[in-house]
Amino acid sequence: MAVSERRGLARGSPAELGQQLVLLLLLGSCCGRIHRLVLTGEKRPNIQLNSFGFYTNGSLEVDLSLLRLGLQETKEKTPLVGFSLTRIRSSSVRSSSTQDPNDCPLQKNSSNPLVLFLINTKDLQVQVRKYGEQKKLFISPGLLPEMPSEPGLPKPEHTVTPKKDSGEAGWRAGKEGAYALSPQGLIGKDEELVWGLDHHNNSYNFSFHVVIGSRAEEGQYSLSFHNCYNLMRGQEQPFDITVMIREKNPEGFLSASEIPLFKLYMVMSACFLAAGVFWVSVLCKNTYNVFKIHWLMAALAFTKSISLLFHSINYYFINSQGHPIEGLAVMHYITHLLKGALLFITIALIGSGWAFVKYVLSDKEKNIFGIVIPLQVLANVAYIVIESREEGASDYGIWKEILFLVDLICCGAILFPVVWSIRHLQDASGTDGKVAVNLAKLKLFRHYYVMVICYVYFTRIIAILLQVAVPFQWQWLYQLLVEGSTLAFFVLTGYKFQPAGDNPYLQLPQEDEEDVQMEQVMTDSGFREGLSKVNKTASGRELL
Repeated sequence: MAVSERRGLARGSPAELGQQLVLLLLLGSCCGRIHRLVLTGEKRPNIQLNSFGFYTNGSLEVDLSLLRLGLQETKEKTPLVGFSLTRIRSSSVRSSSTQDPNDCPLQKNSSNPLVLFLINTKDLQVQVRKYGEQKKLFISPGLLPEMPSEPGLPKPEHTVTPKKDSGEAGWRAGKEGAYALSPQGLIGKDEELVWGLDHHNNSYNFSFHVVIGSRAEEGQYSLSFHNCYNLMRGQEQPFDITVMIREKNPEGFLSASEIPLFKLYMVMSACFLAAGVFWVSVLCKNTYNVFKIHWLMAALAFTKSISLLFHSINYYFINSQGHPIEGLAVMHYITHLLKGALLFITIALIGSGWAFVKYVLSDKEKNIFGIVIPLQVLANVAYIVIESREEGASDYGIWKEILFLVDLICCGAILFPVVWSIRHLQDASGTDGKVAVNLAKLKLFRHYYVMVICYVYFTRIIAILLQVAVPFQWQWLYQLLVEGSTLAFFVLTGYKFQPAGDNPYLQLPQEDEEDVQMEQVMTDSGFREGLSKVNKTASGRELL
């Protein structure tokens, strides 16, 4: 069960930062689909708690174990503190994005599917208001039992576990299998249900659960907490909240868009493993044309395969237990960090021509690596923080923006070595007399530049647009496009730069200036009389 508290990364020595990174790795291994969010001294008026895709008979349980408000007396008739449960199109599109930040979501009527849980601290009541067509969205106080006899619809004697002095009524069956409430509290379209609110030691608590009763109610639901008293700037009052959220579908704890990911990552792991094995076999057959960068490409393929394997195993345990296994999750984060660093380093090294045609990087290329490597470390730290923190944590959005920005900078930075190599070959093709070789290399570099652009475009832009466009149950196509594009990029890169004697990228010039000068001197002196010249090949270079 994940615990997310309102604290960020403090400044300190490198040793302290290293300890905090290890702590984040350990915390990240605890996150799952059973969430526990702890916020102290919070002042945000709107907190996005979580988003989840539900199928029929899926359930949402919310246990507000502590709510401590520093509120003054107010004349507002409608409570301004509570939860909202909204059906959205996808997890990438929030319903609150189109709302005025100064408007309170708890005071608006809606024709769209919406459920409000209004906390009335004065009368110790929780008012439940449901808007839109949600006839089979069953809402009850209390939590679901551990082993329900009916995985679908809740029963009166089991699902309703009211707290003391709650005053609510149980469910009773209606016509055609519909459910209603006794006259103490009705719930239906645009109707209201009243529950009791416990008050103890200056804090409030209550719990409820929601069951998706039919296919008409299936969808992506977003749960938020609102404290509209803090909408007025300069008059915010800090509050404390502790809430547990448990989301479940009939097949397990994974969201509808995440259920296929276990099999997807397992299949893609096998594909990258097969690509890595095939690449090593190619290297072993062409020993005299193999360079260091070739083995680095093999290490990248195997690291990617291992990372996807651990990711797949994590989803398996999340689906069955609600949380991953600690050690496996840590291994996933470590391999993910190595994979990200190897990917950008390999792309930049290939683009600069290192180990193929030169062994020394220019100052500009060294500066690129000095930028990309630290940014990749920062991007992976941001990824770990996002995975380990709950969505409602105060610094969650900041780290998500950092990850997006840093990733874009890295994608742009790795293009510079390719552009510099293309310009160098364009200048050299018309001046050094080796037009044929340089033009062949120039063509290959231009192809590689287009490949990198397409890889970044498909994995960053097209994938995001696809995630926004498709329905909630097809959100996994985003991951399929990303992993498929990565595999295609790996295969094309290996094909273009495979260790072959006729590869223009691996060929050295037939003659250079020193060879010409030496040949002229030795011919004039008669030393080479009766000898023939043997051209240099790539096999005469330093090999692995």
